Amino acid sequence: MMIAFFDFDGTLTLKDSLLDFIKYAVGKWEYYIGLLTLSPMLAAYKFGFINNHRAKEKFIAHYLKERDAVQFQKIADKYSLEQIDNIIRVKAMKKIAWHQEQNHKIVIVSASMECWLKKWCLKHNIELIATRLEIQKGKLTGKFATKNCFGKEKVNRIKECYELSEYSTIYAYGDSSGDKEMLEIADKKYYKYFA
Repeated sequence: MMIAFFDFDGTLTLKDSLLDFIKYAVGKWEYYIGLLTLSPMLAAYKFGFINNHRAKEKFIAHYLKERDAVQFQKIADKYSLEQIDNIIRVKAMKKIAWHQEQNHKIVIVSASMECWLKKWCLKHNIELIATRLEIQKGKLTGKFATKNCFGKEKVNRIKECYELSEYSTIYAYGDSSGDKEMLEIADKKYYKYFA
């Protein structure tokens, strides 16, 4: 058996799905006003004063906290099924198709949210490991229900879900420092392969 792990944003996509989804979910006006409001926090993240997990949680909370979970999931599903294919790299989908022809197991391992990747993955017969949003009393809390699936956490989550010793060859595709640890566990590693 062989398995292929793909990062999502930047590796398979032409743009970041987090930003693309938020703009889709709240509208351009609210999105850009939010960027202005969040600019001190975004600057603090850029200069290393706050980590990836905290910055991302604050970003998502600003736009999504207190939203009705059922209505939100409908928006996420619609985005997943109708918009994601528009930002996918053609070369990347050809490689996924090649892996599928070889009967390899294919897994997206992403720091983006499960809620807006899930339907796209199901449509393309791909398994998914991603960050999940916390829901309490039917509303989004603005926090994560899991650790941000980034860096070492990608490998932790992979090992929770798959017994890697069962696979004769492990492929991994990534494009950033957040994929470094995932690439290290692979027999065949591809960095910025589709760029």
